Amino acid sequence: MLPRSIADVDGGNAENRGGTISLFNGPKPSAIVCDSLADEIDAVAAWIKQRQGEGVSAGDICVIVRSPEQIERASAAAEKAGIESMILNSQSEPDPNKASIATMHEAKGLEFRSVIVMACDDDILPLQERIESAADTSELEEVYNTERHLLYVACTRARDHLLVTGVDPASEFLDDFAGSANA
Repeated sequence: MLPRSIADVDGGNAENRGGTISLFNGPKPSAIVCDSLADEIDAVAAWIKQRQGEGVSAGDICVIVRSPEQIERASAAAEKAGIESMILNSQSEPDPNKASIATMHEAKGLEFRSVIVMACDDDILPLQERIESAADTSELEEVYNTERHLLYVACTRARDHLLVTGVDPASEFLDDFAGSANA
């Protein structure tokens, strides 16, 4: 998902990420592009139910979205799955008895057995307002890099299972997930 080399904010100290090996071994991430919002909510709810059938507790599940505008979408999926959920913010901690719902920024530093990164639509990731505010190609490139990095951070909150979803037209970043399927 990220380039082989990452430079820090000021452009120096490039870190070569080639050959990086995860300490964890698990199933490959799944990516689903849905035809409608209702289909996405159904797909996420079914995936949550499947994880619960495998013994994953509600408190080990997190639905992550790009920004607060998509929280309702995540809440609808959790409700459809029949699990209690809570919205994380800077003052709250995950509840071991409830699924967490968080924005990508609020999820930083947390870890869950199963993570769904939801609402990865074309106009949401990268965020359309950020693209439109770019003054030149250099700034636009920075927007794309930071948005891709934000998705990377969200995806790495998953310890065992990861599902990434969007509604067609989906974010071009979903192309990075080999074998993304349409639903």
